[in-house]
Amino acid sequence: MYLPTFARNSNPAFPACCVLAGDLGGTKTNLALYEVNGGALTLLQQATYHSAQYNSLSQLIKAFHEQYPDRMPDRISVGVAGPVMHGKAAITNLPMEISEAAIAEATGIKNVYLINDLEATAYGLATLQGDDLVTLHKGDVTIKGNMAIIAPGTGLGEAGLYYDGERYFPFATEGGHSDFSPRSAQDVALHNYLRTKVPVVSWEHLVSGMGILNIFNYLKEVEQVEVPTWMAEAFTTQDDAAVISIAAVENKAAIATQTMTLFVKYLARETSNLMLKMKATGGIFLGGGIPPKILPLLKSPTFYQHYRDGDRLFELLETAPLHVIDNDKTALQGAAFYGGQAQPRA
Repeated sequence: MYLPTFARNSNPAFPACCVLAGDLGGTKTNLALYEVNGGALTLLQQATYHSAQYNSLSQLIKAFHEQYPDRMPDRISVGVAGPVMHGKAAITNLPMEISEAAIAEATGIKNVYLINDLEATAYGLATLQGDDLVTLHKGDVTIKGNMAIIAPGTGLGEAGLYYDGERYFPFATEGGHSDFSPRSAQDVALHNYLRTKVPVVSWEHLVSGMGILNIFNYLKEVEQVEVPTWMAEAFTTQDDAAVISIAAVENKAAIATQTMTLFVKYLARETSNLMLKMKATGGIFLGGGIPPKILPLLKSPTFYQHYRDGDRLFELLETAPLHVIDNDKTALQGAAFYGGQAQPRA
């Protein structure tokens, strides 16, 4: 397995340090203390919190310190689900604004770093083991090049890794918010249905947890596909998207199967779009919370067929290895990796 080496990876100027790493998402937040020594991570303590139960990242960090008071970190590094500019971020699917300065003031720790969660995932690739990846398509590993990550979860994250011929340089994007591109008559009907609910239909409205529910509701309301009684009852106590995706994997309901068939198609199409825009011959990694849970659907021929169906450049698309990241701590580990090697604050 060819995983990326980053520019900072072997710099001896960065001593070992203790990093409080975070992965702040719209649904949950993972926090963990790591000992970081070069590219090696040693997990010391970790915890998971429901993001919506806290008003700020500083409150989350305080809760973690109260739970594990024995050791203060040297640095704080957090991947956040939204764009980061000038050390500040507004979480896309969560009413929370955060800043490096506010966290530094609240904690007394000078070295605080915020990066996009998909950028953190990109750095996290260097921390993975072989069994953390499930290969959907081997591609041509002799062709080095850029890499890309697409990660459907609460929202849809996308990132790139620029390859300079020796090392990789991760960068964040907000490509999940670009316009959805309908092809078929059904795609157009779905697009028009969603246009009655949102002013702009983005890929995130189809390829995410909310996307699964959007597709399901379209099939129910427009195409009049029946919803089984047991499924309607399950929605009252369980996460809707999880109920639908599990039912599709287990082939328990026609509407669930149809929903996830469309979801897989749209995920494949946007994966193909991302590969072409990044020219990601080095590989594409499917991250986020959803792909590992629907592996049987992604391993079916349907996903790869839709991925390969990209205008006249199907031969280029075939060169890229396709992997599912089967490690839900990748962004957390990537934040720790970045924090341990980032330039210290003056």
